[in-house]
Amino acid sequence: MHDDISLTVGRVRRVLTERVWPAVHPESQPLTVEVHQLPGEPVPPAEGLELDYEPYCVGTPWGPAWGTTWFRLTGTVPQEWAGRRVEVVVDLGFDTNMTGFQCEGLVYRPDLTPVKSLNPRNQWVLVADPAEGGETVELFVEGASNPVLLDYHPFLPTQEGDVQTSSPKPLYTTRRMDLAVFDAEVHDLALDLEVLFELQAELPEGPRRMRVLQALDDALDRLDLQRISQTAPDARAALRGVLDQRSDASAHQISAIGHAHIDSAWLWPVRETIRKVARTTSSMTALIDETDDFRYGMSSAQQYAWIKEHRPEVWQRVKDAVAAGRFVPLGGMWVESDTVMPSGESLVRQFLYGQRFFETELGVRTHGVWLPDSFGYSPALPQLVRRAGFDWFFTQKISWNQVNKFPHHTFWWEGIDGSRVFSHFPPMDTYNSQLSGSEVAKASTQFRENRVATGSIAPVGWGDGGGGTTREMVGKAQRLADLEGSAQVRWEHPDDFFARAREELADAPVWVGELYLELHRATLTSQHKTKQGNRRTEHLLVEAELWAATAAARAGLDYPHDELDALWHQVLLQQFHDILPGTSIAWVHREAVAQYARVTAAAEAIVARSLEALTGAGETALLANASSYAIDGTPAGGVGLLDAPAADGTALEERDGGFVLDNGVVRVVVTGEGLITSAVDVATGREAIAPGGEANLLQLHQDFPNLWDAWDVDRFYRNRVTDLRDVESIAGEVVDGVATVTIERAITPESTVRQVLSLAPGSRTLTVDQTTDWHETEKFLKVAFPLDVRAEHTAAETQFGHHKRVTHTNTSWEAAKFEVSMHRFVLVEERGFGVALVNDSTYGYDVTRDVTDDGPTTTLRLSLLRAPRFPDPETDQGEQTHRYGLVVGADAAIAAREGEVLNTPAREITGGEPVAPIVEVDGEGVVRTAVKQAADRSGDLVVRVHEALGGRTRGRVRFAVPATDVRRANLLEEPLPDAGLEPDADGWVSFDLGAFEVATLRATPPPTT
Repeated sequence: MHDDISLTVGRVRRVLTERVWPAVHPESQPLTVEVHQLPGEPVPPAEGLELDYEPYCVGTPWGPAWGTTWFRLTGTVPQEWAGRRVEVVVDLGFDTNMTGFQCEGLVYRPDLTPVKSLNPRNQWVLVADPAEGGETVELFVEGASNPVLLDYHPFLPTQEGDVQTSSPKPLYTTRRMDLAVFDAEVHDLALDLEVLFELQAELPEGPRRMRVLQALDDALDRLDLQRISQTAPDARAALRGVLDQRSDASAHQISAIGHAHIDSAWLWPVRETIRKVARTTSSMTALIDETDDFRYGMSSAQQYAWIKEHRPEVWQRVKDAVAAGRFVPLGGMWVESDTVMPSGESLVRQFLYGQRFFETELGVRTHGVWLPDSFGYSPALPQLVRRAGFDWFFTQKISWNQVNKFPHHTFWWEGIDGSRVFSHFPPMDTYNSQLSGSEVAKASTQFRENRVATGSIAPVGWGDGGGGTTREMVGKAQRLADLEGSAQVRWEHPDDFFARAREELADAPVWVGELYLELHRATLTSQHKTKQGNRRTEHLLVEAELWAATAAARAGLDYPHDELDALWHQVLLQQFHDILPGTSIAWVHREAVAQYARVTAAAEAIVARSLEALTGAGETALLANASSYAIDGTPAGGVGLLDAPAADGTALEERDGGFVLDNGVVRVVVTGEGLITSAVDVATGREAIAPGGEANLLQLHQDFPNLWDAWDVDRFYRNRVTDLRDVESIAGEVVDGVATVTIERAITPESTVRQVLSLAPGSRTLTVDQTTDWHETEKFLKVAFPLDVRAEHTAAETQFGHHKRVTHTNTSWEAAKFEVSMHRFVLVEERGFGVALVNDSTYGYDVTRDVTDDGPTTTLRLSLLRAPRFPDPETDQGEQTHRYGLVVGADAAIAAREGEVLNTPAREITGGEPVAPIVEVDGEGVVRTAVKQAADRSGDLVVRVHEALGGRTRGRVRFAVPATDVRRANLLEEPLPDAGLEPDADGWVSFDLGAFEVATLRATPPPTT
């Protein structure tokens, strides 16, 4: 036979697109349309339905950026349509290539019942099945005219990303608002054709593909293109033979779960996400009602909470679907957060608040962590996942790696403490599957564990504002359940998949350490004020809890549960993986900075009233130390007397236009250019700065990545660098025993920087307070420290410990890590000597190794500011502040202490008397991270500690308040079985800790009489 494959393929493609799909609604008539455009922000649906409406003509432009337009649609079902399925079809001006990134709608009935959403790939609304002739139709559409920001030419600067700067010009033009008949037989024919058409494209040359192609030709031969409804059954009959052929016994098993990855903010503000969630969940509960086996999964307790608060009419439908087991809460976290930058306590609270919401409001507990889209995953996460009670971990993002292909799809992931969590990446390489033939085939052929395991997960549905899973996807799943040449698809709860996978993979492969994303590395730096707000508020809330718990125990002050919970909710929301990483529109980050200011003020108020209640009235100078280390004689977690400054402060000597700072612990030489050429550990005489090196050197790079401006920094940025040496002024002074050197310099004619270098008495940390007036475009600012240390690794703080990374680039895996993450410190050391950099708001750094005739050099550089133009063209513009420090003669213990003290400085206050801590912690490497009252409001005291140095140890905790029972608990503050701790004669309870192990203790006070 002649090869007619291309002829058949072209024929099917055109007939399906131009004739069959349009014939799904073979008869239609226009509806009467009225409109009301709101002048400002959205109104509740009850108000929307009561608005005054005026006549509207379909085809008229509507909707400025971020606007809301209400449409009222009315009509009557024709008598001749009686007994048929009748739908409303609405095209608001959709571009089907921009699903999720443009206008959307939510349909309501006059009684305020939400029906479903309108999206580019989901433009229909059920009226009745079967319909009655003469039936009156009245529907309301809440239309949102969100601008398309990631357009056909993406990453172009735009002012449309903030309602304060967007254009009032209408963005969309309606095309259709009709009452229409739905022909189920034609719809089924379309799905039959599409599934087989996509299947044949993935089949190898051979009998199966040829017979599918022949069946497609036979079907189209039977189809009269002018009488599609009448001839569709005969065309379907021609396909029956190939559709009924069953898959083979070794076919890959795809566990599908309905999904709509909805970013809690990104190219839209939080207020719009609330509506996106309401739209999507309305559609998904409607689809559940129309199907027998479809299951939809949604993560993020915050999104459920939004529905409960803002769309109660949708919330009840969600609750009913959850109770029926068809709507599946996933993930157990408050949001799908970034996991690299939040503190350990923040991640604990993501789990705590997430699981508590699901249990309290929905009566379910989730068993896995669902994070398909975060930008890399901390090596501390496996321990936290397990200690929060989760059994599995799911992601997909690592498939975006630029260089190295991740070697596993189902595996054990091992963290810094040795904990392991069973993990899975979908081999489809997407979390927005359409169940296309290419996706289904990719899942089967690319699955790395094919030798020993049978299946993978497929999250199925349009993401963000795309509306989730469609009836077409459900129809495809039905046809792919058992079809020759294809993987088998079935709707399944992820818990069931993971249980089966663990049985199949009794000896699953293991990945140790961070899941580093070889992409989006600049998310550690973009939008500095957002990152600074996160760092400040997550530390401040832990401090507020400490003083509030102390005030409750010592002074009888009520513990502010409601207030603290609300503040934590806000901070956790802003740790979402497109807010904290700095990759959202200007509107999102403007609101984030304002919210951080609000949280800061509220937390400071809790701290102030708690300390006032504790210390009493008086004018005694006191020092309140919330850190986990003693400071100036004040114990950790206590309030002590503020000592007068020491008489022998830091010496400051002018030399060669610069200065020498010497406090007897370290001696630092600052040149007339404001650069550090020497930093000596006085006790050992060891020099920290490499020979000929200049530290505190600001460096400016061109920064224009190939894609993803706010997300990415590409390796070639290093090829162009300007060292900032010129100074406008340099001056030194000693104030209260602290020696300071102030340096002012221009970065460019548009931008300036002011640094204050400080060395306090007795300190081994030279602190730099930097204020930058930043007005750059597509630039990257770093500060370099060439160190006289031959370091084979860096040790960068992560949650509850630190993570070691090699400093060489022997393999492509190491070379890809040219920008990496830290929390409060990064340390380099060789035997007997180390140097650390600490910071108060920086997350990105890089390291390079050099060898000269003078010996090896390890150069650390902190990443300070960027200036990308998409999606926020004003990223980081204006005044920015940083605080960082050079710690001379450091090890892991010293680096951890200096990093924490920099981020949780002691407070100078006045009051009546000192206050002893309510909790004392002891043990080498044992660090307290939280003291609070239990979330269940029982009055129990919860204390969290961890081992910070990377070795086994024995810790002790003493409660200075009465406790009838002390037990170890999980991260959800639930006592562990057989984990009671008996105090010794002095009141100490002792316990063993492994390397970087996190331990939570719960103490129950005696009953009140």
